[in-house]
Amino acid sequence: MKSTRLRFLSILAVATLGLATSAFAGDMAQSDHAMAMMPMKQLGVGDHVPAVTVLDEASRPHDLAALVREKPTVLIFYRGGWCPYCNMHLAALVGIEDELRAAGYQLLAVSADQPMKLRETPDRGKIHYQLFSDQEMKAADALGISFEVKPDDVRMFKEKYQIDLEAASGRTHHKLPHPAVYVVDTSGTIRFAHVNPDYKHRLEPQKIVAAAKDAAMMTTAKM
Repeated sequence: MKSTRLRFLSILAVATLGLATSAFAGDMAQSDHAMAMMPMKQLGVGDHVPAVTVLDEASRPHDLAALVREKPTVLIFYRGGWCPYCNMHLAALVGIEDELRAAGYQLLAVSADQPMKLRETPDRGKIHYQLFSDQEMKAADALGISFEVKPDDVRMFKEKYQIDLEAASGRTHHKLPHPAVYVVDTSGTIRFAHVNPDYKHRLEPQKIVAAAKDAAMMTTAKM
């Protein structure tokens, strides 16, 4: 019953937020698409999660590589709490958190938001998995999934949508991560990777669950 209710709430959140994203997406698409075409060296299956520092909501530092070694991990990268598509995805992940936990996984989500902004994430009270700040963008840079928003677009976000990227991250680098999903084993090895420069398209929650279960089966088979 709880799982069914969570899935319903996730679907409802997606439907509600979806009504408000079309104009926002239209203005942002051209800029993000152009930046997405820039070549970058991305880490993928078989690579290791980098040893970089991320911060929790209380600004406490954590080694990302150490975090994923605590238990099998589904590691999410999203742009920030100001992004409606990210918030839809975070809400949808609530619906699979119990299923991932039952499969032995922890769910971690990382964004460019500074720690204090993590607490302002919409519906934060309904999100039980951990959120981390990569405000220096060291994790996204190391994974090869970062890009820099052009100055004209930084101004447009602020003037038209009241989205202040500098206030969000607390930094002036104007960098964001491409949305990404990684399934990582306890050795820190990436067993599944999905990175899509088109921020409007996110990996479906059940596909994340399937990838996590497949990775767990492969790990068990090798033991």
